[in-house]
Amino acid sequence: MNTTGVLSSSDRLHALAEHYDAPEPSPMDHELLQLLELPAGLPDVLTIAEAAAATGLTAHTLRYYERVGLIVAGRDEAGYRQYDQQALARVVFITRLRLSDMPISTISHYMDLVLQGDSTAPQRLALMQEHRATIQRRLRELQAALAVTDYKIATYGGDCTP
Repeated sequence: MNTTGVLSSSDRLHALAEHYDAPEPSPMDHELLQLLELPAGLPDVLTIAEAAAATGLTAHTLRYYERVGLIVAGRDEAGYRQYDQQALARVVFITRLRLSDMPISTISHYMDLVLQGDSTAPQRLALMQEHRATIQRRLRELQAALAVTDYKIATYGGDCTP
């Protein structure tokens, strides 16, 4: 609240989101797990252009992920990058985390914990639980924003059904 006693639009949105009762997401199912899978029929090793096409990322983004240590790309005899199935699976995982607004630094920390082995599982669990709570808060905020948008559409005589 500011000095005038009026909530800012951001504060109003947060207050609305806190009181909005969004439905709980359904438990993980097979369709959800498929979001982490690679497209069928990919070769065992892909060039950077092929990996970019398969993942929907740019070659620049793949190089960046490699430069900051999130992925490891092999090299062929000529020194060109090669992405195996493990590297591609990691790219898909990273992409899903980025879509949920997880910062690169947090993903990097998570990957470091993975490399340290099973003893870091509790830390990884805590990191993911915290991120899940952040996602749920953001979903509530987006549901509240959608409700406001639907209200305004209805006010103007529009239809909000999909």
